[in-house]
Amino acid sequence: FQSTGKLTGHQGPVMCLTVDRISNGQDLIITGSKDHYIKMFDVTEGALGSVSPTHNFEPPHYDGIEALAITGDNLFSGSRDNGIKKWDLAQKDLLQQVPNAHKDWVCALGLVPGVPVLLSGCRGGTLKLWNVDTFAPIGEMKGHDSPINAICTNSSQIFTAADDRTVRIWKARNVIDGQISDTGDASEDLASN
Repeated sequence: FQSTGKLTGHQGPVMCLTVDRISNGQDLIITGSKDHYIKMFDVTEGALGSVSPTHNFEPPHYDGIEALAITGDNLFSGSRDNGIKKWDLAQKDLLQQVPNAHKDWVCALGLVPGVPVLLSGCRGGTLKLWNVDTFAPIGEMKGHDSPINAICTNSSQIFTAADDRTVRIWKARNVIDGQISDTGDASEDLASN
């Protein structure tokens, strides 16, 4: 491993990042920071040295960015301000936002495999589901009794990592109707909003 360059421009610690490849093959790196800002970097193959952001997403969150997720042309950002924002990656515009998506910091975002559903996890341990297209809430449940730090998915399962030293495994079923079940000991269904 050899460091070939660095992305610069944030005024605070960089807390999260995600990578996306746009149609022309260009790699985009999106970063979120405690400075409240999300920045986009175009990184061409062989880029060396210090790379400055090509875009700052405006308006910024009211507190630090904790999580980012991309699906299609949409970028979602979760923040310590308890809110989630939906951005258009092509136009770089704010499309929608839910200022108080959770009662605590939004610490993790993920996407349900195979359906247009965004998952969000908070410092209070709550897991919520949102329709990607309308940003309408689909359902919520107690995911953990401690902060949810990360959400990852494969083709059929959802994994949530938390402060309680566990990773829970969830099976998505009828998720558009607000159903998700824990594949562990307890089988829990989402309460539909």
